[in-house]
Amino acid sequence: MRRSLSPAAKETFVATRGLENCVFLYPLDAWEKIEEAVGQLNQFDPEARTFVRTIFRWAEELTMDSQGRIALPKPLVEFAGLQPGTKALAIGALDRIEVWDPAVFEAHLNDQTESYESLAERVMGGI
Repeated sequence: MRRSLSPAAKETFVATRGLENCVFLYPLDAWEKIEEAVGQLNQFDPEARTFVRTIFRWAEELTMDSQGRIALPKPLVEFAGLQPGTKALAIGALDRIEVWDPAVFEAHLNDQTESYESLAERVMGGI
């Protein structure tokens, strides 16, 4: 992980509640871009306020130890259904890493009713 981080990340991630019961890990420099984007939201919109409160309430800076590891905060571990002492699934997703309980991720994949090919065509077809 350390080799993939930009120097601007300072070996630090921001962990926060992800979507679909996973944890999002953003390198610090990518998180700063998220903060900028969130700062542009209309603070008079109740949905925007709820989103801002949620994403920042769960956010915590984590610095890698000398072996390149980070320890996720207990509330995020519980949110994602991760079991202490078991393996977690880490998936690179553009500017972040998603951390999943493997069984939860498998169930999420099985819940998808649309084929990957159809999804790709619909989402990427207009580019």
